[in-house]
Amino acid sequence: MAFAQNTKVVTGKLLDAQSKDPLIGATVAVKGTTKATSVALDGSFKIAVPTDGATLTFSFIGYVSKDVQVTGTKLGVITLDPTSAAMKEVVVVGTQSIAISRQTPIAVSAVGAQYIEEKGAGAEFPELLQSTPGVTVSRLGGGYGDSRINIRGFSSNNVALLINGLPVNDVEAGKIYWNDWAGLQDVTTSIQVQRGIGASTVAVPSLGGTINITTKSTEANESGTIAQSFGSYNAQKTLVSYATGLSDKGWASSFLLSRSKGDGNAEGLYYTGYSYFLNVSKVINKSNSLSFNIMGAAQNHGQRYTFNTINTYRTAPQGIRYNSDYGYLNGQLLSAEQNYYNKPLASLNHNWTINDKSSLSTVLYGSWGDGAAVFTNNSPTSLPRTGNQFSPIDFNAVTKNNMANADGSSSTWLQNAQNNHSQYGVLSTYKRKIGQYISFLGGLDLRYYQGEHYYKVNDLLGGQYVSDPYKASNTTGDINNPNKLARTGDKINNDYTYYVQSEGVYLQTEYVKDNLSAFVALAGNNTGNKRLDYFNYLTTDPNRETKWVNFLGYQAKGGVNYNIDNQSNVFANVGYIQRSPLVATIFLNKKNDLNPDAKPEKLFTYELGYHFSSAAFTAEVNLYRSSYKDRAKAVAGPANQDGSITTANISGINEMHEGVEVFTRYRPFKGLTLNGQISIGNYYYTSNTGATQVTNDQGKSQNISALLLKGLKVGEFGSNSTGAQTTASLGADVDVMPHLKVGSNWNYRGHYYGAFDPSKLTFTGYQLYDIPDYSTLDVNAVYRFKLAGLDASLIGNVYNILNTTYISDSFDSSPSLTNVGAARLNTMGVWYGTPRTYMMTLKIKF
Repeated sequence: MAFAQNTKVVTGKLLDAQSKDPLIGATVAVKGTTKATSVALDGSFKIAVPTDGATLTFSFIGYVSKDVQVTGTKLGVITLDPTSAAMKEVVVVGTQSIAISRQTPIAVSAVGAQYIEEKGAGAEFPELLQSTPGVTVSRLGGGYGDSRINIRGFSSNNVALLINGLPVNDVEAGKIYWNDWAGLQDVTTSIQVQRGIGASTVAVPSLGGTINITTKSTEANESGTIAQSFGSYNAQKTLVSYATGLSDKGWASSFLLSRSKGDGNAEGLYYTGYSYFLNVSKVINKSNSLSFNIMGAAQNHGQRYTFNTINTYRTAPQGIRYNSDYGYLNGQLLSAEQNYYNKPLASLNHNWTINDKSSLSTVLYGSWGDGAAVFTNNSPTSLPRTGNQFSPIDFNAVTKNNMANADGSSSTWLQNAQNNHSQYGVLSTYKRKIGQYISFLGGLDLRYYQGEHYYKVNDLLGGQYVSDPYKASNTTGDINNPNKLARTGDKINNDYTYYVQSEGVYLQTEYVKDNLSAFVALAGNNTGNKRLDYFNYLTTDPNRETKWVNFLGYQAKGGVNYNIDNQSNVFANVGYIQRSPLVATIFLNKKNDLNPDAKPEKLFTYELGYHFSSAAFTAEVNLYRSSYKDRAKAVAGPANQDGSITTANISGINEMHEGVEVFTRYRPFKGLTLNGQISIGNYYYTSNTGATQVTNDQGKSQNISALLLKGLKVGEFGSNSTGAQTTASLGADVDVMPHLKVGSNWNYRGHYYGAFDPSKLTFTGYQLYDIPDYSTLDVNAVYRFKLAGLDASLIGNVYNILNTTYISDSFDSSPSLTNVGAARLNTMGVWYGTPRTYMMTLKIKF
């Protein structure tokens, strides 16, 4: 009573120091008392404090706590630094473009460290974003790290992934291989999804969106974490991390190591993964700092490449967990399709605060990938079984058959599709404040890539050699060794190297005054491509190495945001992008033959948005339209019965992506937060394609004048579906008691069109397979407590708790006018989504 009679009410707003997003649910406490409150949806807070003065402590998971001395009643805006920027002198994301709330005129969604910790224990990186408007996520065949993500109908080769501002998409195909970064969510402080043109300051742009991942770097105070997780299908994960804090001499370092293993959510999808992260930073002086990062994930996992029909799964005793692509050899589990890879990413960051108006941030980075896809030369479905068709592959029988061959050769063997590459780059960004309202940004983006590709004999399975002769009409093998008998470790089938280099510059001017902000950005780059072939050309043939094939690219984009009042703002943006085609589409016939139809890809896009935010309710609406022209794609289809893979090189693909997105969040009272979103898209082909060349493993080609796509919804070519055109989600988080929080997320997918073999679509009237609509429900609970005086938490996640059976991907290998309805049950290949799984985690911080 005495406290209540001698108090005053203090108000203010608590925001993220980088993005200016409200820190919803953060704690504001009166230091030295038990009195506390939480931050509202718009970042506002109010709390009673003693009239004679007090200190407020602001804290939030993933952020550095801050004490503020209270004098008056209005504190204004208080900001907290993410853990990754705990040492303001050491900012390792100087080249990264983080969209700022109510200022940057683009559509943005983000998840922070608390969301990742509470909901991501058994999820992969993309699955943390599946409640984001316009996003579709799938685990494909279910293998560890094999997830894919689509944004607004654009597949991953048109979605940029930046880690601390550095581009990490595969250079050749543009794809995102999430198994290269599996487990790194444990050092991630935020994931920001910029849909549409985005705000990234790189010279080579994305088309559908940008995913910015910010990791931990240096921390001002000494700290550490140990964690242990257990889950479905023998899933286990062990983690340890430690940060030294900042020394008196300006040094700081932190590291993380984790190990994951399990049996996978389908047969034969065993996996083992090791994630690692290291940061060492040095504060040189008040104006200069250096920071070194290295991170990666070494992994080995079984895969599932073969699509099976719906009726096959219905008949299989294993149900949707059936996998035709694994077996046993000498009593040991062996997948007919495996993947192992390690791709460390290292960077050296220098940040120079020149004066109070200008700064220069430069990052030197390198990435070195080493690994392969391991698979049998014959289709797994053609190999002998230990029993009926649903039993594992009998690799002992395969070995016996090979040993029985009179000439000693292997008829079936394991081979590596090796992919070793090195990539280097420089990103340098200069920022300057001009006057009171204008800021200028300019930069340099230089990249170099070299990728080696070859097949290698992995295991002869009882034979003595593989016969790999070269024939002029059947270009398999080494022309320099035309009668080659390959043994374990020898290269076979093909051996070539891609080189890609890019030089780019980017400029941006931003105007911010009162309630109005606007920007204009320009960028240009040259991309050079070259191919060196060791097998199809004699060592004396100068044509074995091509000249550099160059393409010019550029982008022009701009936008404006206007804050109508303290609660509402509107924005608009427009952009035009031209970029080089991917190197895999520039060369034909699995040789150095140039594609005469290769031309730069083009995107014209515009968007309107409205955002409203109050203490209890926020909402945003986005309308967008994107015209994508002259798209080129090299499509590798699933393995044929003989194990060969057919590649279709397609040019002149034109698409339209348009839609509306709505997101809302409601906090009716303290302790309960509700959110929801709905996205309705319309993605379709606007014309037939240009010329298409279909080539098999032996180099035999077939030319098709055009694929008849006009008017079809955008499915995808090859084995990946593009994404649902209608998505929706509902979520709730409830503070049941002071130390217990429970949450749930319901996700819906509709008008989700399957993939198909494009080389077969030479007729009109085809109907894409519309995957049946489905929804899943995930739940989680977090209990925070003290253990021997240390902060501890027990986190439980159950994914797809209703055990919904749904098709996550489909592939039509034989498009036809009659292959519709029930007829597709025995022809359409599918993968089912992940059944109910759980993960329990105990985490202790010290």
